Amino acid sequence: MSQKNSNLAAIIVMFALFFMIAFVTNLAGSMGTIVTEQFGASKALSQLGSLANFIAYACMGIPAGLILKRKGYKFTSLTAVIIGFIGVGIQFLSGYVESFAVYVAGAFVAGFSMCMLNIVVNPMLNTLGGGGNKGNQLIQLGGSCNSIGGTIAPVFVGWLVGGSLKGATVAKAAPVMILAMAIFAVAFLVILFTQIPEPHMETAEEKAARKAGNKEKDPHSPLSFRHFVLGAIAIFFYVGIEVGIPNTANVYFSQQISPALVGTIVGFYWFSMLIGRLIGGVIGGKVSSKAMLAATASAAIVLILGIIFIPETVVAGTIPVVLICMMLCGLCTSVMWGAIFNLAAEGLGKYTAAASGIFMALVCGGGIIPFIQNAIADKVGSLQSYWLLVACLTYLIYYAVSGSKNVNKDIKVD
Repeated sequence: MSQKNSNLAAIIVMFALFFMIAFVTNLAGSMGTIVTEQFGASKALSQLGSLANFIAYACMGIPAGLILKRKGYKFTSLTAVIIGFIGVGIQFLSGYVESFAVYVAGAFVAGFSMCMLNIVVNPMLNTLGGGGNKGNQLIQLGGSCNSIGGTIAPVFVGWLVGGSLKGATVAKAAPVMILAMAIFAVAFLVILFTQIPEPHMETAEEKAARKAGNKEKDPHSPLSFRHFVLGAIAIFFYVGIEVGIPNTANVYFSQQISPALVGTIVGFYWFSMLIGRLIGGVIGGKVSSKAMLAATASAAIVLILGIIFIPETVVAGTIPVVLICMMLCGLCTSVMWGAIFNLAAEGLGKYTAAASGIFMALVCGGGIIPFIQNAIADKVGSLQSYWLLVACLTYLIYYAVSGSKNVNKDIKVD
């Protein structure tokens, strides 16, 4: 197989893994509406599935980075899909034993898989794109597959629940979990028979030196780079924003109007992320990541202020305008991940694999921020809780404008 065909096959596999990440992650978020009904969970506790899913990133991020370095992309991705199959299987089982604890445990196990898949796809696509704007462009295109998975999950769950939350159970959402397990099984076979480049895997000499214990200790690490540290913090806030916007609206509005309608609208949030990422993929080679991040974070603040201040009684047809603002936020959040990763990983060289592990550990913000937001919602109301996301977006603007500059170019990275 030629190098060009090999790279194309690897890109396709990475795109497929991007789909899996969003599908399983959004499955946990969408189930929040069900657990409020079946288990009587508060708004904050309804996010425990997502919290468990993302806390797994904090536990697995750095170890997964080491696995990637020592075993390579293929081994890491195969292991990830096996763990994902088991995690969703546990969630599936929770619907029949009617246990909230089992459901949360399944989400936690699935989170290990999502972390490992993220560790694989982002540095691989950035590398295959050659870094820089082209690397960002390829991540944005892969992210559109992520958005397709994110769109499907809440729509499926919403329509399985139906027109009312009354009587909603995890077991009723079993078909979507069966689909997830089937996708994992197919993904395993596809990855197994696909040739994947291993640009960051340790060499035989490095492995021998590590085992002998005589490798000279490197005085530097990804944490030696200020722009990476600030970028990791940015990703913590970003994933919290991306997940908090639809999850909080889903739980709140499913108690006001049809869960099926809300699930569809939340699906459109992720679909708008697909549109945004396709646009980002087209312009990513021409527009800098800094400009892209600053502009989208600013626009998202405007839309979230609409969510906070526009009265719920203002509707367009049967849909509250605040939900339309929420849906449009997807256009803004769509390109932030790729832009932040591109800015934070720029100039890291040999530290890229380890940096990816640290980066993924901070993805736990996708569980922590929505949990905090919904704890605030329990006290002051769901719509007012969006002020937390405004603060997070303000930090992203700072990172784009100033914090992303590499001030540690004196560190040797080759």
